[in-house]
Amino acid sequence: MTISEQRDREKLILQVKGRLDTITSPQLEQALKKPLEEVRELVLDFSPLEYISSAGLRVLLATHKKMEGQEGRLVVRGANAIVREVFNVTGFIDILHVE
Repeated sequence: MTISEQRDREKLILQVKGRLDTITSPQLEQALKKPLEEVRELVLDFSPLEYISSAGLRVLLATHKKMEGQEGRLVVRGANAIVREVFNVTGFIDILHVE
């Protein structure tokens, strides 16, 4: 998995490419630790993401809660049909702001 970062003042865009699973989810967690304190809007660009597992969902839920706690916003953008299906089946489609 690779993560690309783009900043625009209080907006952070992370493009996540590859698979977000048990092995790679700690990498996303680490990439999100410090920057979240400085942003009001976090956009996760999942257009190049191939797969997400429950470990990846756990990272998304924790990140969503943290952003809400600091009155920020988490947006998931560009999820493919496979990732959207995981969001639908798990109910994450109702929790996250998915574009």
